[in-house]
Amino acid sequence: MSGETRQSWSLGCTVLTWFLLCVWGCSTPNPNVRARRLPDGRIEVDGPLAGPFQTTEELAAKSCRIMTEQPGASNGVYGFEYCALTYYSHEGSGFFLSFLSEHRNRLDSQVKTCLRPALLNDPSHPDAVTVGDAHNHTHNRRFSPQDLSAAARWYPDRVVDKHSGQVWRRQLMLFYREKTGECRAYTYDNASRVVSALRDEHWVPIGEVYDDIGNIKMYDGMDWLP
Repeated sequence: MSGETRQSWSLGCTVLTWFLLCVWGCSTPNPNVRARRLPDGRIEVDGPLAGPFQTTEELAAKSCRIMTEQPGASNGVYGFEYCALTYYSHEGSGFFLSFLSEHRNRLDSQVKTCLRPALLNDPSHPDAVTVGDAHNHTHNRRFSPQDLSAAARWYPDRVVDKHSGQVWRRQLMLFYREKTGECRAYTYDNASRVVSALRDEHWVPIGEVYDDIGNIKMYDGMDWLP
């Protein structure tokens, strides 16, 4: 096969892949996606999709599987991101994952984005406290600098549960599915700026963000993989 023929074949396959993903997504609405853009431009998402979970570790493990199993969520450079809110309900006795959003701030086949929902709609848990958000990466297990930048941080970075007095430090969770099927979960503590990995059902600190553009200094002996 000549170089020109290979190039044409590769381009044809890329176009076909995008066409099939579009047809699939447009013809079969995803029941796990329930988000809308309000007149003021903010994104509101329904809940709950999953929960309650007793710990953030359990929340992350279950949410990782749910989010990375969505159509296109683990399709590498041809995939796309989903995002959601994570929240706690004293009356519901645990943590919850909201339904998913597909709203983006740019349409780009190489740069994957998902706009963080600003509002939660969960009438079944009127006391819900949003403790963070989550999204998947399609072809990279690491947080991007944009994920960890000062512009993307939660403000305030702590929130108080009025019922219990518990102070929650807001977390950004990242999920990635390996080609082997293993689900990787990471979290970024907006208050301490520490990045942790979920390993053996426990959060293990692996690094710390040291500037406003989202660069990380990994701790000695630590990396994204164990």
